[in-house]
Amino acid sequence: EIALKNTPELHIPRPPEYYSCLVRDIEILGWNKVAYVDSGLSTVKMKAEDSCGRQHLITLKLNAKYPTDPPDCLVDFPVQFAVSWMPQNSLIDIYNQFLAALESLKEFWDAMDEIDGNTWVLEPENPPRSATTRRIAVGSNVSVTVEVDPRHPTMLPECYFLGADHVVNPLRIKLNNNMHLWDPEISLLQNLKDILEIDFPSRAVLEKSDFTKECGICYAYRLDGATPDHVCDEPRCGQPFHQACLAEWLQGLPSSRQSFNIIFGECPYCNK
Repeated sequence: EIALKNTPELHIPRPPEYYSCLVRDIEILGWNKVAYVDSGLSTVKMKAEDSCGRQHLITLKLNAKYPTDPPDCLVDFPVQFAVSWMPQNSLIDIYNQFLAALESLKEFWDAMDEIDGNTWVLEPENPPRSATTRRIAVGSNVSVTVEVDPRHPTMLPECYFLGADHVVNPLRIKLNNNMHLWDPEISLLQNLKDILEIDFPSRAVLEKSDFTKECGICYAYRLDGATPDHVCDEPRCGQPFHQACLAEWLQGLPSSRQSFNIIFGECPYCNK
């Protein structure tokens, strides 16, 4: 049984025309634009650089009927990438469409790179190019999550605040009162500073560890990929917790009560 499981699968060879057509298309495209080709010549990765010098990859999965059937295209984009394909097309046509799509997303990536380079982004830890959200540190146990529209990156994004009520409520009020001041002619980050009337903590002065405080129950920052997203509202406490840890803790307390899907109980630290 072990020997049978380890037997290499039999691959039906593709017609000779497939290989000759693919090699010809790669030569027309240029080998310098190819990052990877697998041994079976069924997967090709092409590399490209946008006008700002960012490196990008597109992975093509080709079937035996290429070029009659279009290849499957995998990209790290925040929007869908649909290839326009005719049987007489070749890899260079996909490459040109890929370059055009990169330029259409230039403003979005410029905005996200500015946030990544000038603020402390708590989540995602290593954002892919397809990520449209950033959770940005505002202060100790206070952060704002922005959801940016990749098609309209200079418009006001969705904003969600995380922290104790006495800290985030003034930020919500400023957002609502200053929303009309949003200027699509200036950068997303500068707009956020102006609207919220704050300066985000500088990467040059502070460390990420100043904002990544561990959960007060499990004493870990990351738990199954989640970070502490609930904070005690007591101004003198402000201890953060994972939602899962807090729910498990409160369910075990005799003094806690539940109303529908909300559990009410005391903070494990300050008993408030």
